[in-house]
Amino acid sequence: MQELTYRRRMLILAICCMSLLIVAIDNTIVNVALPSIQRDLHAPVSGLQWIIDAYTLVLASLLMLAGSMGDRLGRRKVFQTGLVLFTVASLLCSLAPSLSWLVGFRTLQAVGGSMLNPVAMSIISNTFTDARERARAIGVWGGVVGLSMAAGPVVGGLLVQLVGWRSIFWVNIPVGVLAVVLTALFVPESRAARARRPDPLGQLLVIVLLASLTYAIIEGPGRGWASPEILGLFALSAVTLVALVRAESRRSEPLIDLRFFRSIPFSGATVIAVAAFIALAGFLFLNTLYLQEVRGYTALHAGLLTLPMAAVTAITGPLSGRLVARRGSRLSLLAAGGFLTLSALLLELVTPTSPVLFLGVVYALFGLGFGMVNPPITNTAVSGMPRAQAGVAAAVASTSRQVGQSLGVAVIGSVVASQAGASLRTGFTAAGHISWAILAGCGVLVTILAVVTTGPRAIASADRAAALFPESGPGQVGPAPQTGPASGVEERVEKGSGAERCASDVGPGRFGAADDICVSGELVITNEPPDAVTVRVAADGSPETET
Repeated sequence: MQELTYRRRMLILAICCMSLLIVAIDNTIVNVALPSIQRDLHAPVSGLQWIIDAYTLVLASLLMLAGSMGDRLGRRKVFQTGLVLFTVASLLCSLAPSLSWLVGFRTLQAVGGSMLNPVAMSIISNTFTDARERARAIGVWGGVVGLSMAAGPVVGGLLVQLVGWRSIFWVNIPVGVLAVVLTALFVPESRAARARRPDPLGQLLVIVLLASLTYAIIEGPGRGWASPEILGLFALSAVTLVALVRAESRRSEPLIDLRFFRSIPFSGATVIAVAAFIALAGFLFLNTLYLQEVRGYTALHAGLLTLPMAAVTAITGPLSGRLVARRGSRLSLLAAGGFLTLSALLLELVTPTSPVLFLGVVYALFGLGFGMVNPPITNTAVSGMPRAQAGVAAAVASTSRQVGQSLGVAVIGSVVASQAGASLRTGFTAAGHISWAILAGCGVLVTILAVVTTGPRAIASADRAAALFPESGPGQVGPAPQTGPASGVEERVEKGSGAERCASDVGPGRFGAADDICVSGELVITNEPPDAVTVRVAADGSPETET
């Protein structure tokens, strides 16, 4: 019976990983198909932007709502609904007769995708109650991210070259159908003891804010930056932001608790996430067009050329997680900002005839920078926060990643549309110089915030922000301590404390891709909002768990 129970837990983990795989692979596999879609559907650059941003915008808007829906309505029910929506939308994407229909189906796909990762993380947390087993399970979960990042461009390129761009959406269908059936058979239903109350006004304002801002950026080059429509949209986004701040400050359980932003580490982590993912999305979008439209490579060849970036990201992610566990966020963030900036500056030298070896080295440097930045984002966000608030803080950081991806595609795509004109091949140099400069600026911003968010003043602000939240349960004794030398954690690690065991036994060195962090002997494992798992490791190495 025990063996059967173990097998069922492993099967549930596999089902959750299947959902992560189709969501994570979707962006990379779609990117490599953009030039083929452009030719087949006669899409302008703004149309390519909407193919990506229709997905990331909706995902960013609904992640926190989907997580709370699972807690309230039942995680299996919401998870299955998400799988069905995502699978059906994938089929519809493959049948889209025009650009408008494809963008609409991508939106439906994102609605389903928003219900998968946060709810799957909650299912894993409830299935694996043993601390170390749970840590290993989420290690596998995190490994799927690296797998999808490496496989997406290659699989997408192969399918586009052999079958056509519509086939990239077929990949999701058998996986989704199998996951729906297996979920019904093996995943038990679960709910949170106390789910957060819905915030419909806050949710609506977030959607309007992100949609109006992104639409204005994407459509600005075509309609004119000074046109009444574009200026009106920018004004709408500004008014919506003010309304969101006012509305959220008055609710007892807001969608976004503004008290978090009184913490310099939290506010900095939000900006770092946006900047880093602007760089990633901008790099993928522009690089895809460069390799296929400017260099004339096939989709498969272009996918293979991105492997150095994906491989280095997968390797350095866990290393960065271990560094965060032992030394805090600063070193990882400084390295991330430095390598992102360096790679962007080297990309300024790229021409239509640049040697492939040079491209591979620059892509690897970009992967090194991006791999280093992901794990410390969540660590910086939850630094100093009470344990009960760690999941919500990590949820905002995760949402910021999606916002960054949306803005990256919008901004870089608008630069391309404005500078390249009718021919990307002849206008790429001008568009590339401005785009790579924007990415370099993102790297510089990460570097500056690495210092600002990890200093004594930042730590003090996090402590003051944590004091605003009431203690929320037995054993809650105040804010979680800071990591790194500034808080004395380094001394405890050197003495062989539980913090060291957390880092070496079940810590982020094994699964940095899953946004794992180790906070003074507490491994806060989060992926998508709103749940957090805390593994408290006592001084004798014995784990104590709290969800």
